[in-house]
Amino acid sequence: MKSLAKTADHLVIGGGLAGSMVALRLAAAGREVTLLERERTAHHKVCGEFLSREAVEYLELAGVHPIDLGAATIRFVRLSSKTRVVQAALPFTALSLSRCVLDEALLKRAAQSGCNVQRGAFVENLALRGGLWQAQLRGDNSWAAPTVFLANGKHDLRGFEREAGTHGDLVGFKLHWRLKSSQTEALREFMELYLFRGGYGGISLVENDVANFCLVVRQSALRKLGGWPELLAAIQDENRLVAQRLEGATALWERPLAVSSIPYGYLAGRPSGLWSVGDQAAVIPSFTGDGMSIALHSATLAAQMYLAGESADRYHEILHAHLSRGMGMAAMLSRGMISSVGRGLAPIGLSVLPSSLNWIAKSTRIPERALHQTRLAIDIGCGSATQ
Repeated sequence: MKSLAKTADHLVIGGGLAGSMVALRLAAAGREVTLLERERTAHHKVCGEFLSREAVEYLELAGVHPIDLGAATIRFVRLSSKTRVVQAALPFTALSLSRCVLDEALLKRAAQSGCNVQRGAFVENLALRGGLWQAQLRGDNSWAAPTVFLANGKHDLRGFEREAGTHGDLVGFKLHWRLKSSQTEALREFMELYLFRGGYGGISLVENDVANFCLVVRQSALRKLGGWPELLAAIQDENRLVAQRLEGATALWERPLAVSSIPYGYLAGRPSGLWSVGDQAAVIPSFTGDGMSIALHSATLAAQMYLAGESADRYHEILHAHLSRGMGMAAMLSRGMISSVGRGLAPIGLSVLPSSLNWIAKSTRIPERALHQTRLAIDIGCGSATQ
């Protein structure tokens, strides 16, 4: 016999950046919020771990300071394809911090703001019954609430799967490394991007001088190679800079984290009354470095629009307007980067026109006007960012 459902005014499914941020904002406004996080402890996630200027601003407004958590500074980008290497200054100073550390810090801030955080709460099913959303947990426990925010990241909830997106044939891998000291110093203050057959990836330092190597590759290319060991060997054979960085390096985990069928280019438009935030709302190609800022922006926007009495449908409409142009541009560039032509032209284009980096960054990021409106809503404590 199943136990009676526990009830909440607001239910947040997922305790990553987006879930913690929306829960924090609602709790800080005096709303009763329960957050369901599937993992019992801090954990790593497949992510490039790049914090853009926008992401850092959102975090600091929430009382989380990445520098205090040990974040590494990034001021330059270095792009390599085969033996060719070019570099340029970033149009802003960025930071890099592991998701294990960052997510935990923001989740704790949500709890400190009054959110009821339930860890080890694995939601298996979600259904609308009698005007309430019923979240069935593994182990027969359940929660019911009139308002639900979907923040379950890259892991879809059964029955609420995302569409494939406009560039959805990729598999993602992530592995932390301890590089040789000379390679660590060569990487300091740089985000390095690598192009290779069927995919692209990057390495940057995070806290404690650990190097995060994160990449995406076409499913067909991975199948042809056979698996992770063969993929890593092929990348090092093709890209000289990757081979240089990983020479003598020590992998800090036995195997990489992996996620399949990443729906790059996905933008939610759920008409169901659910509020989708983070990767459940939008998935931008990782080379832009804008994934975490979109997660934080979508969560903040959703919270402020909800507090202002707006509907979930209206929120998705506004978020779509904020992101659709940049998402389309990013997906187009991502498809080009994994093509043979793109691998050859990208380093040439950056070396001939270094300003192209600024153009790409501006074209794929959240519009400054949208950011300003959302930050203004935070400053005044409530109100809509839909003007």
